[in-house]
Amino acid sequence: MDSSASSPEPGAPVVVGVDGSEAATAAVHWASREAALRQRMLRIVHGDGTAAGPGLPSPVSEALARYGQDCLDSARAAALHIAAALTVETELSGTPPARLLIDESATAEMTVIGWTGEGSALAHLGSTMLAVTSSGHGKIVVVRGAGADGRRERPVVVGIDGTAVSNAAVGAAFAEAALRRVPLVAVHTWHDLRTHWFAGMPETVDDPAIAAAMDTRMTEWLAEWAPRYPEVEVTRRKYLAGPDLHLLHWSESAQLVVVGSRGRGGFRGLLLGSTSNILVQRAHCPVLVAHGV
Repeated sequence: MDSSASSPEPGAPVVVGVDGSEAATAAVHWASREAALRQRMLRIVHGDGTAAGPGLPSPVSEALARYGQDCLDSARAAALHIAAALTVETELSGTPPARLLIDESATAEMTVIGWTGEGSALAHLGSTMLAVTSSGHGKIVVVRGAGADGRRERPVVVGIDGTAVSNAAVGAAFAEAALRRVPLVAVHTWHDLRTHWFAGMPETVDDPAIAAAMDTRMTEWLAEWAPRYPEVEVTRRKYLAGPDLHLLHWSESAQLVVVGSRGRGGFRGLLLGSTSNILVQRAHCPVLVAHGV
C-alpha cells in the first residue's frame, strides 16, 4: 500500500475512486469542486484487487502497481488544476475497487464515482458503481452527464416518498441546495407504477382529493428539514405515477438529483431500489444516493 498526502484539514474527506478512465476523470473534476466548496480534503483512491488474488507473478503485480500509481498521479494533477489550493491525498491499495470504496465511504463526507456505461478489463467503473451505490455508506455520488459544467445555477432535485431512506435523501438535498445557494425541487408520485404512459393513466394529478392528500404528505415529509434551511426555496412537483421517468426528466435541467437508496416499493434484502438503480445508469446529471444511518 502506497500513500502520499499533505496535511489533512479537519473533517471527513471527499473520496473519489479512479481507474484511468474518462469517467473517473470526470468524477475527479466534480469531486475536486465539491471538496473545495466544502473546504474538505480530497482523497483519491485506486484499488487494483491484488490482495484478493495472492500469488500473482511479480511482473503482473508490478505492472498493476505502476498503472495504479499513474492513475493516481494523473488524478491528483487534474484535481489541483481544478482547485490549486486543495489538500489532496492519494492511496494505492490492493483491495478490490468496490470493497475499497465501500470501506472508504464509512468515514467520508461523500464518496464519488464516475460512470459512462462503458468499461474494459481495467476501466470497470460500471460494476464497481453498482456495488458501491448499493452497499456504500452515507452519500454516494455517481457523476453522469456534463457533471457541473454549466449547471451551477440549476436546482437540486429530490425524489421523496415518506420512507426513512427518503428522509435521509431530503436532508441531504436541503443541505446540498443550501450549500450551492440554489432552489430545491421536491418530486413525489402517488404510485410507483411505470406503465402509466401506455396504460392510459394521466401524467398529471387531476383528482382534487389525491392532490390534497399529496400536499399533506409532502408538507409532513419536508417539515423536519425546511425550518433548518429557511434560505432554501422549495418547489413541489406532484405526478400520478412513474417516479423514475419524472426524475430522469428533471435530471436534464438539474445540477444534482438526490434519491434514497431504497424506496417504498423496495423488497426486503434489496440494497438498491429500482428508481435509484435506473437513475445512476441513465440520468443526465450527477446523482446522489443517500443511505440512511
